[in-house]
Amino acid sequence: MDLLQQRRKGRFVQSVIPGVVGLAILVALTVTAPAGDAVAREAKSGAVSVPAPVVAYVPSSFTDLAEHLKPGVVNIRTTKIVSGGDMYPFGTPFRGSPFDRFFGGEDFFKRFFGDRPGREYRQRSLGSGFVISSDGYIFTNNHVIERAEEILVRLSDGNEYRATVKGSDRNTDIALLKIEADGDLPVVTLGTSSELRVGEWVMAIGNPFGLSQTVTVGIVSATGRVIGAGPYDDFIQTDASINPGNSGGPLFNMAGEVVGINTAIVAQGQGIGFAIPIDMAKEILPALKKEGRVTRGWLGISVQDVTAEISESLGLKSTEGVLVAHAFEGDPAAAAGIKSGDVIVSIDGRPIKDTQELLRVVASIPVGTKVPLGVIRQGVEKKFTVTVKERPDPDAMAFTERSEDRFGMTVQPITADMAQHFGLTDTSGVIITAVDPAGKAAEAGIRTADIIVSVNNARIDSIQDYHEALTRADEHKSLLLLIKRDDTRFFVVIKP
Repeated sequence: MDLLQQRRKGRFVQSVIPGVVGLAILVALTVTAPAGDAVAREAKSGAVSVPAPVVAYVPSSFTDLAEHLKPGVVNIRTTKIVSGGDMYPFGTPFRGSPFDRFFGGEDFFKRFFGDRPGREYRQRSLGSGFVISSDGYIFTNNHVIERAEEILVRLSDGNEYRATVKGSDRNTDIALLKIEADGDLPVVTLGTSSELRVGEWVMAIGNPFGLSQTVTVGIVSATGRVIGAGPYDDFIQTDASINPGNSGGPLFNMAGEVVGINTAIVAQGQGIGFAIPIDMAKEILPALKKEGRVTRGWLGISVQDVTAEISESLGLKSTEGVLVAHAFEGDPAAAAGIKSGDVIVSIDGRPIKDTQELLRVVASIPVGTKVPLGVIRQGVEKKFTVTVKERPDPDAMAFTERSEDRFGMTVQPITADMAQHFGLTDTSGVIITAVDPAGKAAEAGIRTADIIVSVNNARIDSIQDYHEALTRADEHKSLLLLIKRDDTRFFVVIKP
């Protein structure tokens, strides 16, 4: 029985010895939490429950584990041509970092606030990845290789190969690469992230700041984190040190299995890193291999979580479920009879707790499938049958939803990237992406990047709310807008 098999059977337990070099082999210890006499007496009376046995993992060294896992981890270097180099006169923040997507940068402003002329320059980025098959398939982050003209993969033995992108998915930030190496490659074992427990030891191996084959350890700080990186956020939070360059690298459990793909950090914090659950990557792997992209289900609704106040006002028994804010005309939900104000509590027989769960469940349903939708409408449970369609491309949606109005300003929904860049806590409202200098909006003092929070005292949560508010407004009367700019809010009046 080898070392990893013994670990999986719980025979080996580990703890960190201070210092640079760890020498001891991994030792196991199983501990049963004792109950004191007083607690035992209370337990017999039914006042408290006796703690269940727990397994205490006390690492004495990570050396054997790190040595075994390093060969399956790779370093990734990319080169891409970027234009508009004069947008930041003193240099783009985090330029060359695979974490550009989370910190912002020139591309952010190009996508949402218009292109600006400037020189072209060659941008180099660093990242990590791991080999999942001996014939050269590699998992990494999409943001590591996105728009790259050249991708070089360096193995732990120093050999370097050009890689091709076999598939990528921006929604989950996962990409699949392929290299043609000489002979079979060392591979990692993919674990099961759903079995992770908070407090469990984990190890990250990657290429932070270009320092290859760096090993860091920590614990699982939390699971199921939503950080606004995308519609399917379900991150593992860890305090294992993760830095720019770790992106795309593996997060291992103590059995030597990959449980996550290191993806993001909190720039202002320390010991707060996030990894994509490996279960999510395994789920989309067949589609990435076969089609090069992931096709997801779509209902065509705008939803929000059910708060305690909403639950009380609607006479619901709990806060589980999602409230339909808008059912888009012509899309599956509206065609099935779903209306604004409905509360979705189940889909295809699976209970729905919140919006994130709804997104994940719907995304996993094959396009064209007819599924039952459980809804509470005005206190009465109803059933509807919805035919799931393919989810539109997010970028296409963002640009087609831009709207230039009669006041000389262009608005669009606030995406997760925008919220991340501006430090917004939510994506409600609409953001102004262009202002005509000769228009009424400019005359009223409105600027690009202002956020419209309300129109004529009607709250704006989405682009649909904004359109509806303008439709209701009298063209011959002034328009009252509540604007959010940085940390301040103020009213603006646009004259007819």
